[in-house]
Amino acid sequence: MMSKWYIDAGPDSDIVVSSRVRLARNFEEYPFPQRSSTEDQQKIIDETCHALFTGNPELERRLTLILFKELQPIQRQVLVEKHLVSKELAESSLETGALISDDEQISIMINEEDHLRIQCLTAGMQLDKAFALCNSIDDTIAEKIDYAFHDKIGYLTSCPTNVGTAIRVSIMLHLPALTMTGYIRAFLESCGKLGLAVRGLYGENTEAYGNMYQLSNQVTLGKSEKDIVDSIKSIGYQIIEQERLLRQELLKKNARKFEDRIMRSYGILKFSRILTSEEALKRLSDIRLGINLGIIKDMTEMDVNEMILNIQPGNLQQYAGKLLNPDNRDSVRAEYVRNKMGEK
Repeated sequence: MMSKWYIDAGPDSDIVVSSRVRLARNFEEYPFPQRSSTEDQQKIIDETCHALFTGNPELERRLTLILFKELQPIQRQVLVEKHLVSKELAESSLETGALISDDEQISIMINEEDHLRIQCLTAGMQLDKAFALCNSIDDTIAEKIDYAFHDKIGYLTSCPTNVGTAIRVSIMLHLPALTMTGYIRAFLESCGKLGLAVRGLYGENTEAYGNMYQLSNQVTLGKSEKDIVDSIKSIGYQIIEQERLLRQELLKKNARKFEDRIMRSYGILKFSRILTSEEALKRLSDIRLGINLGIIKDMTEMDVNEMILNIQPGNLQQYAGKLLNPDNRDSVRAEYVRNKMGEK
């Protein structure tokens, strides 16, 4: 079975859970998705596949086309929870699709807000790798498709905030020490002043459950793609250094109390019969921290990453093989976590 990016560990993955680069592109020949006809939307799906697969048997082997009109609601939700597609694409009434690679590192959303959202994801701090992968896919499509492009402005997009390079660069950060010490407020203020956006686990309008924060650029105009990638990397490394220092300070200040917090969360997860997603993410954040600091030795980051994904509503119902109401989900979530931790 092909290993998935969201389960693997990567460089600096004690702090940086994942890196993502996304490029927005539109076909010059067609109106933006919200103003295009159903026939146009289908043509965009067909022409994207043709551009990628003609003369590229390796890409054709790696990428699978998913049509959302053929998916059940839970299947759509699972794709959102894996960060492979946006909530907007999953809920769209347009003719939408996604080309997803076998390792789920590449996801090309078709007919979301723009004709194409080319997205590449990697474990840990690997923005350069994600950017190179995105560029490669973009170049392949651009050989056969004329993009909507203005010589002075750059790539044209449905939303004015994406005009220019049309690139979104982000890293998912696990920041328990910054949160525990209260320094997270200063971090959020600093990011705002630097023109960066900080969001929760599932992007815009979501909470930072489990001390997970998504850091991304807001400005796409007036800077090169490389400048934007380098800027997020530079700030990311500063955050990594600060978070690591604070973790050691917390441990040094009162090791017994700190270890007690970690082990209490371990015990709650291992023996609970009911777990809300909010509490599970909070406890898993403690476990992840305990693993990184050497307090917990019978689990790995990859175990925690897998559990963080599988306790989400869509994946949990897929695990159960049936629809679940919120109360039942809390019971099944606790059962899943107990089983997973019992394997250790």
